[in-house]
Amino acid sequence: MGDWQPRIAVVGAGAMGCLFGGLLAEGGLDVTLIDVWQEHVDRINRDGLQMLGYGGDRTIPVRATTDPSAMDAVDVLFVQCKAPYTKEAVGRVAHLLREDSVAISFQNGLGNEENIGEVIGMERVLGGVTAQGAAVEGAGAVRNFGNLPTQIGEMGGGLSERAERIAGALDSAGLPTTAVADVRQAIWKKLLANIATSPTSAIANLTIKQVFAVPALRETAYEALDEAVEVARAEGVDLRAGETREVIDQIAGPTGTGDNKSSLCVDILNRRPCEIDVINGAVVRLAQLHGIATPVNKTLVAAVKGLESHYLG
Repeated sequence: MGDWQPRIAVVGAGAMGCLFGGLLAEGGLDVTLIDVWQEHVDRINRDGLQMLGYGGDRTIPVRATTDPSAMDAVDVLFVQCKAPYTKEAVGRVAHLLREDSVAISFQNGLGNEENIGEVIGMERVLGGVTAQGAAVEGAGAVRNFGNLPTQIGEMGGGLSERAERIAGALDSAGLPTTAVADVRQAIWKKLLANIATSPTSAIANLTIKQVFAVPALRETAYEALDEAVEVARAEGVDLRAGETREVIDQIAGPTGTGDNKSSLCVDILNRRPCEIDVINGAVVRLAQLHGIATPVNKTLVAAVKGLESHYLG
């Protein structure tokens, strides 16, 4: 499986886009990063991508552009922009996809795959989740916080040949990836981790490890998670709160990637629209359909909206 070397484009060269794109370029794949931040793109093209932290500080040569109009077709498109911009971003790069090309969402929250599918067709969309963590350190530089697993799979379920082929290629290039039969469950598991860590990190302006060092915040995070597990089960997703707490404890533990603030926290600090609506907000909306009370999640959404109100009209 490792013989095939797909051509890859990454739309959204933020922390995770640069991390994935950089690691795969370092592993020998043909990668182009696509982003609207001109200074960032120029610095990467001139000096290479500066990869800091886990694995050692180094420079990785990789292409970057703000204008994908003249690019050649790609085999795999990673969608790693922020959720509010998904349809617009995918629309700008839809011409890069052949009939057999695939787009994979590694975004936070629920509903991203469906939004991509509205633009290019659900038959060309895979779901993806990762436990990796990263942060932009400045134009052309990204910090890697660890080396945790990534999973991809068909949104309709089952193990497909294309998912296994892509996973094998990514894994061979240095991004530990497996194909899974139930990626929706994996997406919900990742969502639950974000439910617990994203708003608490943002509201307190703390790293994930720091959040879980404060007993009252840790209790709030777990209560939000428990509400979300009830909603997941009502949606037909077989999850248990204990399993998800183990994942969060892994992230927040001594060897985890919790030394970073959540991406939602970083968005608030940079006065950008954040993704609360597709994380805790998605759980609140689904809970209402099932008649489930989610007071902790509703409060977390309200608090984050309050923070956003300082700079959003």
